[in-house]
Amino acid sequence: MANLSSEFIGIKSPNPFWLASAPPTDKEYNVRRAFEAGWGGVVWKTLGSEGPPVVNVNGPRYGAIWGADRRLLGLNNIELITDRPLEVNLREIKSVKRDYPDRALIISLMVPCDEDSWSDILKRIEDTGADGVELNFGCPHGMAERGMGSAVGQVPEYIEMVTRWVKKHSRMPCIVKLTPNIADIRKPAEAAKRGGADAVSLINTINSITSVDLDDFAPEPTIDGKGTHGGYCGPAVKPIALNMVAEIARNPETHGLPISGIGGVTTWRDAAEFMTLGAGNVQVCTAAMTYGFKVVQEMISGLSDYMDRKGFASTSELVGRAVPNVTDWQYLNLNYVTKAKIDEDACIKCGRCYAACEDTSHQAIAMSEDRVFSVKDDECVACNLCVNVCPIEDCITMERVAPGQVDARTGTEVPEEYGNWLEHPNNPGNSCAAE
Repeated sequence: MANLSSEFIGIKSPNPFWLASAPPTDKEYNVRRAFEAGWGGVVWKTLGSEGPPVVNVNGPRYGAIWGADRRLLGLNNIELITDRPLEVNLREIKSVKRDYPDRALIISLMVPCDEDSWSDILKRIEDTGADGVELNFGCPHGMAERGMGSAVGQVPEYIEMVTRWVKKHSRMPCIVKLTPNIADIRKPAEAAKRGGADAVSLINTINSITSVDLDDFAPEPTIDGKGTHGGYCGPAVKPIALNMVAEIARNPETHGLPISGIGGVTTWRDAAEFMTLGAGNVQVCTAAMTYGFKVVQEMISGLSDYMDRKGFASTSELVGRAVPNVTDWQYLNLNYVTKAKIDEDACIKCGRCYAACEDTSHQAIAMSEDRVFSVKDDECVACNLCVNVCPIEDCITMERVAPGQVDARTGTEVPEEYGNWLEHPNNPGNSCAAE
């Protein structure tokens, strides 16, 4: 069987599946249950300094977005960092690490943006036996209003400054957790690297309002008639997270910077996708909150089976394999042509493909009187919309047209002698050349 053991910035764990810093990692009871279920590591819910007490709301803390089948697609939370005493957390961390020495245990931290505050809390966690620290520069609600969380993560200079403080005052490996609430994720990652970070983790939650109560006219979750923005997570944020991980992995300025991937990891396949885009491991939250801690067992068995089928002996062979194939739009092969094909035997005649294409796309699907659907090759531009709206998997597929046959946009025959026909001045679809 494939070896799932992981070594991330020198921190060893039996598998690459860690629980993210969040409600599931707030206390010893939960973390022990997580380790018993099979999780390779845990990032303890964010600790703060012993200043003004953290007080969470006593009303609803979560909002949700569901699919048509009531499957949870996204969670919005307005919960703050831990509201449990610092000394209690530190005592529990020490106890858990003593009993599970083979598991990764990272402490998430967030304190005011001054060197003394960071130096003080780092001194207090040194003897817990924890394997490293994660700097929470991502929370978009509550703590950001106090000058912490994403208020730091949105300013690269602050990220670099605080990371330097942490590396100065601690011997522990340092992971910087990045906020997605920023225009260019590469900039904070570069700042973390300049500050000496051993790794970055991303993404933290996305600033959001998931819904509005149309009777009370207040955002949900509603607390005594009022609501607020919160942090969005879950399967719905995975595409955003994958892109941001890839952007850091292929950025020359952050090349080689280890990445812990976070954002909508629900299955082993999600984890594998993050890893191929450069993540050395993954962190999970919403899936555990939805299905319980034992969901990791499916992740472990699924990833192991996949690696066996691919002939990968270790997870390191998977990390980054897709990064060379991530490029900018301008470098895509515009002579690569496909056309939609409909399997009439599999078709249930629902007409979704026809309606979508006829009303909103390129009028490339014909419908006969007896509701047989066929593709008009001369109109099809291979946009893939029909594939995406079809309720039957593989009923509609995209098949490649051999080079030299036809240009997808113009219907013009593509001479094989032209390396890039779409750049040739004789191509009527090339508006730039025509000008």
